[in-house]
Amino acid sequence: MISVNAISKKFGKQEVLKEFKLSFEKGNSYAIMGPNGSGKTTLIKSILGMVLPDKGEILVNGQSIKGRNDYRQLIGYMPQIGRYPQNMKIGQLFSMMKDMRPEIKQYDLDLVEEFELDKIKDKSMGTLSGGTRQKVSAALAFLFNPEILILDEPTAGLDPIAVEILKSKIKRERESGKLILITSHILSDLEELTNQAIYIFEGEVFFNDSIESLKEITSEEKFSPAIAKLMQWTLKKKSTTKVLTYA
Repeated sequence: MISVNAISKKFGKQEVLKEFKLSFEKGNSYAIMGPNGSGKTTLIKSILGMVLPDKGEILVNGQSIKGRNDYRQLIGYMPQIGRYPQNMKIGQLFSMMKDMRPEIKQYDLDLVEEFELDKIKDKSMGTLSGGTRQKVSAALAFLFNPEILILDEPTAGLDPIAVEILKSKIKRERESGKLILITSHILSDLEELTNQAIYIFEGEVFFNDSIESLKEITSEEKFSPAIAKLMQWTLKKKSTTKVLTYA
């Protein structure tokens, strides 16, 4: 559904993505991991059209996204930190978003209801706690029932009950056949919510395969030790040309 074809991106002299190749298919949930500065954010922003690659192209449903923005209607995006007009009320924010998509007549209000956002719809965004803003961001990401979900640190700042509500929603969406990309530093969340692991190191794909394959390759039974071993391997990468891409 999404094909990343040999994209490269430099910011000044720093090459953030190097001949980057990936394919994301519907019905799968991908854990996108890597140390800070590895290129994760640039990859996500490139898919969203917020960053333009210097080389290569990105296809969504077989069509290049270059010069287009209509494909974004297929994507629900939850940023790590949502920034909204401080004086706008929760209810006004949702009304504004609905007005921007007049062709949509039915909305996914599962998270609005489960997070009980209707009960606080008259609260201004500037008065909300970080956790409540996260709930708003999550509800907005799912609102238009998108085929693709990109979730950046989705459970960060949420209370335990809200975390379980959001996790259940993500699982239901994956089971319905949607494509989900998740970045998170909480490895237990990734193991629970994803079935594919992508590890990026210094702008290149170091590992790309199923979580089960990762455990098998690293001889680890659990996800966290498997990732720890993968991180150790990246430290040796500069002295070897071995790159683990199995997809």
